[in-house]
Amino acid sequence: MASSEIDTSSLSADQQSMLEQYTAVTNQDLAAAIPLLQRCEWNVQIAIARFFDGEPTTDPVAEARAAAAAAAPPQDIRRQETLMNGFSTSSSSRSRRDPNLEPAPRIVPQSENQIAHSPNPILALIFAPFSLVYTILWKSYQLFGNIFPFLPRFLARISGTSQGASRRSAEGRVTLNPRDAAARFIREFEEEYGANELPFQESGYAQALDKAKRELKFLLLVLVSPEHDDTAPFVRETLLSPRVVNYIKDPANNILLWAGTVQDAESYQISTSMSVTKFPWAGVICHTPSVSSTAMSVVGRISGPMPPASFLSRLQQPIEKHAPELTRVRQQRQEQDSVRSLREQQDSAYERSLAQDRERAKQKKEEAERKQREEDEARRAEMEKENLARNLERWRKWRVSAIAPEPSADVKDVVRISLRMPDGERLVRKFAEDAKIEELYAFVECYDILQSGVLDEKVEEPNGFKHEYGFRLVSPMPREAFEVEAGGSLKERIGRSGNLIVEKISVEEDSDEEEE
Repeated sequence: MASSEIDTSSLSADQQSMLEQYTAVTNQDLAAAIPLLQRCEWNVQIAIARFFDGEPTTDPVAEARAAAAAAAPPQDIRRQETLMNGFSTSSSSRSRRDPNLEPAPRIVPQSENQIAHSPNPILALIFAPFSLVYTILWKSYQLFGNIFPFLPRFLARISGTSQGASRRSAEGRVTLNPRDAAARFIREFEEEYGANELPFQESGYAQALDKAKRELKFLLLVLVSPEHDDTAPFVRETLLSPRVVNYIKDPANNILLWAGTVQDAESYQISTSMSVTKFPWAGVICHTPSVSSTAMSVVGRISGPMPPASFLSRLQQPIEKHAPELTRVRQQRQEQDSVRSLREQQDSAYERSLAQDRERAKQKKEEAERKQREEDEARRAEMEKENLARNLERWRKWRVSAIAPEPSADVKDVVRISLRMPDGERLVRKFAEDAKIEELYAFVECYDILQSGVLDEKVEEPNGFKHEYGFRLVSPMPREAFEVEAGGSLKERIGRSGNLIVEKISVEEDSDEEEE
């Protein structure tokens, strides 16, 4: 080829770099590229504009010098970061241990709306009419292109400038974020070359790089340019070859595949950072612990079209070379994870044991508090019981002194009551006919004191004590209960005489009566 006969050794390093950038975009032979760059005084932007737009009638170099004198050159919008030593892509950032390794750049695309342009106000005022006319013509062309979709293709076919058409199509490509751009590339790839089994990463380059670093896998980058004639044959014959596809998707090889077109901003920045001069291009990136504990380096480069066997051989070389080192690091991480997991299990077991001890201490404390409450309640109940018995005894002594004596034999208006006590003893006593039924209950309650004959008239009624009788008086046939709460006199309730039984009131009966 003519390009191989050109000797570029006489060019300086800057001129070689500009030549590589120019040929990466235009794919022009070196025999024609070098003279064009020399005519443009090695200004890459002017040379690219001449290549696509044709030779201008005015001197673009003079215009560029005037514009540079009037305004500062725009800053490069691409920001690059390496995982080894910050934001640097120069050759000084390469490892000193292995000169064949170069750091893999991390590309951070910047959207077009974040670019700050500062044009010279005088030039902007001078070219304002031309800019307005150009904007009107371009909007009109877009409007007619949307209304009549066949118009752009028809004009491109008439003009016969495929390079200009491809350039306009690249300029009209919508800028997307890295993830959406990767998904768009995969969709366009399948539309162009059909369904395939290539495991493309549907994420941005930075995310794929982080995943390869995290999982200790090889990241295979594939960059293509639709403007190159070798792209389609390379994809159909080499990249989609069954041997290559099977090797890439084999889990044992630990390969992550990420591909993109230089028409997208992220892929273009990758090609620029890695100084890609020939398409299609493939690169292999992996973690290189020999450089540093966090280094990701480019360990292999494959440029230009080639048969599947050659591509597979050049792909296997860096992978087989660095696979043992990655395996060693992977085992170290597994050991570290095992130690960390064991430590976490020990910490968890200690926390569970500590929690069990706390729970047992809590239960023991609660049990002690419960026993203390039970003892306090029992002590309180005993005190209440003793107080109740003491108040009851005091009340009985007070009440017995208020019981009227039994009427004498010459009193005719009396009520004769026959009582059968709970112990079986039968009593017969007379009461005044106007005596209340509570008088009869008080007689039964205080019978033992009356029987003993010991009376104390100085006893006062207990303050705040409400006495309740623990028995009831009932008639046997027919059974009828004479409750003290109902009140009334003995003559009204019982009559001139009556046989009554003293029945003890149990706790269950008392509860049932309260519920009723």
